[in-house]
Amino acid sequence: MTPIILIPARMGSTRLPGKPLAMIGGEPMIVHVWRRAMESGLGPVAIACSENVVADAIRAVGGTAVMTDPALPRGSDRIHAALAELDPGGRHDVVINLQGDLPTLPPDLLRAVTSPLRDPGFDVGTLVAPIHDDAEAALPSVVKAACAFRGDADIAPALYFSRVALPWGPGLRWHHIGVYAYRRPALDRFVTLPESPLEIRESLEQLRLLEAGMRIGVARTETAPFGVDTPEDLERARRILQ
Repeated sequence: MTPIILIPARMGSTRLPGKPLAMIGGEPMIVHVWRRAMESGLGPVAIACSENVVADAIRAVGGTAVMTDPALPRGSDRIHAALAELDPGGRHDVVINLQGDLPTLPPDLLRAVTSPLRDPGFDVGTLVAPIHDDAEAALPSVVKAACAFRGDADIAPALYFSRVALPWGPGLRWHHIGVYAYRRPALDRFVTLPESPLEIRESLEQLRLLEAGMRIGVARTETAPFGVDTPEDLERARRILQ
């Protein structure tokens, strides 16, 4: 595999306006995420953004930023557009979509997200971590993945994703971590598909992949990194990265 890591970023967050440039330890959050991606050593890293201030922040530390159309609706659309500009010849066969609000992400998780793609039967790789209590399972903001690991296997097929607690009955439930590794043809196909009924109902775009018959493999990790969505999350990230 020859991966490329693309980080979509936009300033228009409703709960935390200007989120990519929120300062943590003297640097914008998007720079911290870029550093975590660089530390993984997987391949080149670029920011897919639509505001010059974000591009300027990344270029100031020697990073690469690609300007994309502000009208693009989702991060997957932005990384697809950036990929076309950065790699028109198709050298990179795996595209990692890393959210721009994960400044505490351990770099080894980016290496783990590509591991399902060692199986040629999977089109997309992603990550899950165990849910440890019923309160976490009940939160709609915690996306659950229906999957089952056989024996000591670290990879399993994703059967469904939901905001409700699933599956039923005793046993582990799995918290989905929204980092993806796409085979390039899978990403090309994904962005051409219309929104699917379950995607709209659950507000989870990965369901569009499953409804289209594509296969998602999940790798399990010990803990889920938290995303910065609120001012409280931002203060937590500042404490951790101090």
